[in-house]
Amino acid sequence: MTEYCVHCGQSEEGGAHPACRTPRTELEPPRFCAACARRMIVQVTPAGWAARCSRHGEVTSDATG
Repeated sequence: MTEYCVHCGQSEEGGAHPACRTPRTELEPPRFCAACARRMIVQVTPAGWAARCSRHGEVTSDATG
């Protein structure tokens, strides 16, 4: 199964994604689903963030760390 970059939506197999691996992007919520590369609906609040894929469900900042 191919995994995709959550910041640019490109295949993880395609390269290192140097622009996606900066300290700035580590703090940003994912914009693309890692399973299917679909654009996710993202909601950012003062308490954290939630990102929802129409096929694979929701990921929150609580679940990642």
